[in-house]
Amino acid sequence: MSAYSDLISRLIKELSRLPGIGPKSAERIVFHLLKEKSDYGRTLGELIIQVKQRSFFCSQCHHLTESEICHICQDPGRDGRTICVVEEPKDVISFEKTRSYRGLYHVLLGALSPLDGIGPSELKIQDLIRRIRETEVQEVILATNSNTEGETTALYLVRALKPLGVKVTRIARGLPVGSNIEYADQATLAQALEGRTILQGSGSPD
Repeated sequence: MSAYSDLISRLIKELSRLPGIGPKSAERIVFHLLKEKSDYGRTLGELIIQVKQRSFFCSQCHHLTESEICHICQDPGRDGRTICVVEEPKDVISFEKTRSYRGLYHVLLGALSPLDGIGPSELKIQDLIRRIRETEVQEVILATNSNTEGETTALYLVRALKPLGVKVTRIARGLPVGSNIEYADQATLAQALEGRTILQGSGSPD
């Protein structure tokens, strides 16, 4: 039998489903909410609802936005000749914090994982190919994670992009193997961008 009321138990259970939040952390969050003024919980709840209702994926790069096209794609100061391919929107945030990259992005919204039923059609790969064909992109930087899924995705993209004749590079190994981009510090990401290499088999414009 639970030591909490049904309502509190349900809230703890739902919070425990969040990434990185276990039962103990969920309990602390609930206790914090209960100690705060009533309008704090109301404001937090309303913000969560608004984010769910008003947040979308950019129609061009698939980064999170509140409009059809995100602020990065709309920025005239960005170098449209370079696209950095990442797995998730949170990876865009990580690179933006380095302030060392001024090109555009393309978010795949995942990585290839056959065991989980995630194939090329589940990712935004065809949208990437279309962008390259329709714009003046000269370089595609593959910045998928340095784990099995990320490396598999990078290899697939090299083959898929080869017929387009675009230069394809991979961020340098400043990132530990098996790690995720979101946990890398800004200096490491900046060095990885600077040390990117051309992947064998990809095309390179004259």
